[in-house]
Amino acid sequence: MLSLDLHSYARTHMNASPLAPDRQPALDNLRAMMMWLGIVLHVAANHLTGPMLLPWRDKDTSRLADLVVSVIHVFRMPLFLILSGYFVAMLVERRGALQMLRHRMRRIALPFVVFWPVVFALTVVLVLLYAHRAERGHFGLSLEVVPTVPHAPKLNTLHMWFLYQLAGLALLTFAALRLAPRLPQGLRDRIALGMRLLGERPWGFALLSLPLGLIGAQYPFGLLVVTGSFAPPLGEWLHHGLFYAFGYFLYLHRGALLAGYTAHASRLAWAGALCCMVSLGMLTEVHREPQSTSMAFRIVAAWAYNAATWLWSFALIGLALRHLNRPHAALQYMAESSYWVYLVHMLGTIGFGALLYGANLPAEAKMLINIAATTLMTLATYQLFVRNTSVGVLLNGKRIPPAKATPLNSAAG
Repeated sequence: MLSLDLHSYARTHMNASPLAPDRQPALDNLRAMMMWLGIVLHVAANHLTGPMLLPWRDKDTSRLADLVVSVIHVFRMPLFLILSGYFVAMLVERRGALQMLRHRMRRIALPFVVFWPVVFALTVVLVLLYAHRAERGHFGLSLEVVPTVPHAPKLNTLHMWFLYQLAGLALLTFAALRLAPRLPQGLRDRIALGMRLLGERPWGFALLSLPLGLIGAQYPFGLLVVTGSFAPPLGEWLHHGLFYAFGYFLYLHRGALLAGYTAHASRLAWAGALCCMVSLGMLTEVHREPQSTSMAFRIVAAWAYNAATWLWSFALIGLALRHLNRPHAALQYMAESSYWVYLVHMLGTIGFGALLYGANLPAEAKMLINIAATTLMTLATYQLFVRNTSVGVLLNGKRIPPAKATPLNSAAG
């Protein structure tokens, strides 16, 4: 079985992990933070000065919102995908490929099936109310006033595209683990070693960014845009699958790679910031003149953007291992509630955004109020209706004492 071969290879060829094998609160806490950042990201998206990415927009815009969205978008979902692949590899090692698949379907596919219809219906109503107020000055329900967003199917997975594609990646992982024993052992070893080198050597991020740059350059503004389609294009699978696959192999080589990211976190963060500044400057030019920029220019811009993604992802993993690698009651509560927050936070950001529309406040003040209100709403509903109910069991499994908690007892695992 490939999973056994790969994990045996990892144990033979890498140093022991700097972390206890069954306790990695740092990465679980980091995953939770990425989920919580969704509130900040989607509130800021309501005040962008650039092209409309969503079918609602406050008339008060802010350059700060542009910066917040641009920076968070660099690392949030790619890092989430890396951690997802990491925890899937952990599941395979502990429980085997079949139990991994059952676990992923129960924790990812089932919540999507249960919550997507409800969240989609409520989102549609809130968007209609928001657009009606923006267009006509008062709340109402009319499809005529909702602006059209290019490339977005009317029936889509919303922000829950991540769960949809994670379920698909789990299925692909299971298929790969079943089919891979037919490949020569030497080839499998070289693939595993190659992924380690890409994550370990200074030039690795540059090579990892190349296919992502080629994919991103095919899009109008130089970066991959998630469609939310129930039949995602190949580019989305390849783009997200690379981060996910890297996370899988990161677990196999965690001893060597995690130690390196922890030791060099500051350098990785500064290098990522440099790549980010270069890429955003170039992508601004692409946005300004999408038809006149050459394909070579777009590829370099997209490459630099994804280079920042890899570097910041490595840096954030290292920083989390430095500062968040111990159990803490507040962080554990944040991690436990993060799945629920991820599922319902868009309802808050849209609803409170609609209420704030037309208020005589600067965009930055509206952003702070919306973030605070959505945070309180999601926490209150989690505490009252989720934490100690069957909904909480569906999302996070049965709650266990903090001393016994592991990443596999949360939505991360």
